[in-house]
Amino acid sequence: MKFLKYLSVLSTIAMMFVLVGGALVTKTESGMGCGANWPFCYGDWSLEMFIELSHRIVSGATGFLVLLLSILSWKLIGHIRETKFLAFISIFFLVAQGLIGAAAVLWSQSDFVLALHFGISLISFAAVLLLTLLIFEIDQKFDASSLNISASYRKQFIWLTVYIMFVVYSGALVRHIDSSLACPSWPFCNNGQPFSFDYHLGQWVQMGHRLLAGIAFVWTWVIFFKIKRDYRNHRVMYLGWMIATIFISIQVILGAFVIFTIGNLIIALLHALFITLFFGLLCYFLLLSYRSSRM
Repeated sequence: MKFLKYLSVLSTIAMMFVLVGGALVTKTESGMGCGANWPFCYGDWSLEMFIELSHRIVSGATGFLVLLLSILSWKLIGHIRETKFLAFISIFFLVAQGLIGAAAVLWSQSDFVLALHFGISLISFAAVLLLTLLIFEIDQKFDASSLNISASYRKQFIWLTVYIMFVVYSGALVRHIDSSLACPSWPFCNNGQPFSFDYHLGQWVQMGHRLLAGIAFVWTWVIFFKIKRDYRNHRVMYLGWMIATIFISIQVILGAFVIFTIGNLIIALLHALFITLFFGLLCYFLLLSYRSSRM
C-alpha cells in the first residue's frame, strides 16, 4: 500500500503534466513539430519538435504509470466499490486522448475535433485523482461516510460537472483556432464599444467562452454560500467546496490576465492548470454524491 500511495501521487502529478503539456503544444503551435509522424519523431531539431517530442514521452510514461496504478488498485483496493470503475476509466480515456493526438498528426483534423483532446484527458486525470483519494482514505480522514448530501445538491454537482465540460471544450477551442487574443479587452471584447456585436468567428468563440466561464464562476459561488449555510459543520463539504471556489476564482482571474499580458505563455498554462484542479475536485463531489445517494 505504501508503494501504491507513491504511485498514485506520481501518476496524478504526471497526468497534470500531460494536460499542461498538451496546452503548451497547442499554444506554441508545436503539434506538427515531429512532422506527420507518430509515434516516432523525424525532422530537423527545433523548439516545436522538442515540445512535441517531450509531450509524447511524458504522455507515454504516464500511460505506463496509470496502467500500473489501475492494475494494482484493482488488486489491492478492489473491494472499494468505485475502484474498478475508476481504474477502467483512467486508462480508457488516457488511451483515447493518445489516439486522438495520433490522429491529429497522421490525418488532418478540424479544430472542433481537436478541442475534444483536452476534455478527454481531463476525464482521465479526474479518475486518477479519485483513485488517489481512495487510496489515501480521504473519506475516512474527513468522516465523509456520515455526510448526507441532499438530492438538490447532488443534482447541482451533476449539472455543474456537465456544464464545466462545455466550458473546457470552449476554452480548448479558443486555443485551437488561435483566438486567445481575438478580443483586445476584458471583460468585453472591446470595452470602448461594449454592446457592439460585429464579431468574426474567433471573437464569437472567445466571448462565448468568457460567458460560459462567467456563469460557472457565479454558479460555483452561489453553491458555496448555500453550503456555508447548510453544511458548515461538515469539513469535507465546506472546506472542499471552499477550495473549489478558490480554484475557479483564480482560473477566471488568470483568464483575464491572458488578455492583460497579451498572451503570456506561463499565465495561459496556469489558466489550464486551475481548471484541471477545479474539475478534479468537482468530480470528487460527484463521488460523494453517489455514495450519499446509496445511504
